[in-house]
Amino acid sequence: MYEPEFLREAQRQLAVCNACRYCEGFCAVFPALELRAEIGSGDLGYLANLCHDCRDCYTACMFTPPHEFAINIPKVLAAARLQTYEHYGRPRVPALFRRSVVGTAAITLAGIVAVWLAVAAFMGPRVLAVPHRGPGAFYAVAPWLAIIVPAIAIVLYGVGVALCGAWTFARDIGGAPSRPRAAAAWRAALDAITLRFLKGGGAGCYYPRVRGSSARRVLHHFVAGGFLLALVSTTIAAIEQDIIGRMPPFPLLSLPVFFGVAGGVLLITGTTGLLFLKTRSDDAPAASSMNALDYAFLVLLDLVAVTGLLLLVLRETRLMPPMLVVHLGLLAGLFITAPYGKFIHFVYRYVALIRRAGEERLEARAASGTRA
Repeated sequence: MYEPEFLREAQRQLAVCNACRYCEGFCAVFPALELRAEIGSGDLGYLANLCHDCRDCYTACMFTPPHEFAINIPKVLAAARLQTYEHYGRPRVPALFRRSVVGTAAITLAGIVAVWLAVAAFMGPRVLAVPHRGPGAFYAVAPWLAIIVPAIAIVLYGVGVALCGAWTFARDIGGAPSRPRAAAAWRAALDAITLRFLKGGGAGCYYPRVRGSSARRVLHHFVAGGFLLALVSTTIAAIEQDIIGRMPPFPLLSLPVFFGVAGGVLLITGTTGLLFLKTRSDDAPAASSMNALDYAFLVLLDLVAVTGLLLLVLRETRLMPPMLVVHLGLLAGLFITAPYGKFIHFVYRYVALIRRAGEERLEARAASGTRA
């Protein structure tokens, strides 16, 4: 999976860490590293996706540049994570569209243009220039089937790519602990939900400053919570429309609007905050290609949330049709790029966390047997 030169450099740096072991209490990476006398390609992918990029190890390390050992574990593991996304994202796409801001912007712009042209061609260009009010107003611009069929196709494609990648990744990182047993899967879910390993050594994340902070962890919770609330809003809206028979746009004092607004606010707060932290962070422990992927994902998710709230504000005006087109195009860009961009990181990280939870259980049993 990795270029031989890159793998050798990663092995060199991790060997120094395994000899030093100063950072073993910071996160899951270093205890897992200590179980391995040699680091193969699968081991590197496993360790890279355990890393939450808190950078505590970089701040604490006495061997970072300009020391001759030139240890930079966050940068090495970030580059390895990016190669994980590229290797396991099948079918593969050109590098321009999987790792650059330009590629993501091009796909998103193409999505907006495609939606715009489709609406103008099938509904007539005038539909984009006049206000639409009352139940079914959105579907007067873009028919329900024209929205739902492409949406389902894009989502199913992304889920398929993610599941195939996760299956192959789990196989490649190897070993019995990688099997998704219930206890390990539950422990990994708790670690993922609480972002346990963004606490670093307990003082918080050394990102962007050289002192511990919980800001990045809190902002990640905002993004995850906002995404879940948006999903709840969409689910309730589907129930109201398809089962109860109420057509959108829904009243301001309704559950879909309440959850949608709450989710949008959390998403905007979280993504904007993370973008702000990223602009202030040190570039030395960062991989430039991963930085580009981070920026592309955060900006796109931020724009989806902003246009979603603007659509609510402008829904009774003549600006609603063009705003709906832009919002749908941004959503298309987000989910088309999802299997190949930063969005997919939670899949591989969860698989790695399951394996680590299994290893922890084996270590605890071994320690208990030794004491006995």
